[in-house]
Amino acid sequence: MKQTVLILIVSILVGFGGGYLFYQGKASSAESRQTAAQPKAEAPAAETKQTTAQDGDSIFKKKQCLTCHAVSKLGLQGGTTGPDLSEAYKNVEGKHGKPIEEFLKAPTSAVMSGVMKGNPLTDDERAQILAALKQASEK
Repeated sequence: MKQTVLILIVSILVGFGGGYLFYQGKASSAESRQTAAQPKAEAPAAETKQTTAQDGDSIFKKKQCLTCHAVSKLGLQGGTTGPDLSEAYKNVEGKHGKPIEEFLKAPTSAVMSGVMKGNPLTDDERAQILAALKQASEK
């Protein structure tokens, strides 16, 4: 019985991992084709601004967070595999033992550490996500 349960768990993890890798490949190919067709935009000016739902939508879509998560307080619908991130800014430390800034650099959950390893965040992307999650937690 234990062996059957172990085989089931391993099969599920392999299935999710394979699906994630497959999806990543499809998304990367589509992004590279789209990027090649568009002229390069100038670098944005370094200014502080209020994050809007559209900004959050953009970074969460770019990094494919909405594949598994939603951020309902920002009106961002997404997957249901992962938890809604509306309160993540406040709750991650209590749930995962480290502040959200550190969690986004080195997640403590097995699933997220695998996801982040294959799709790491730059400092700018991390700042955008933190700003959007902070805004969501304040609504």
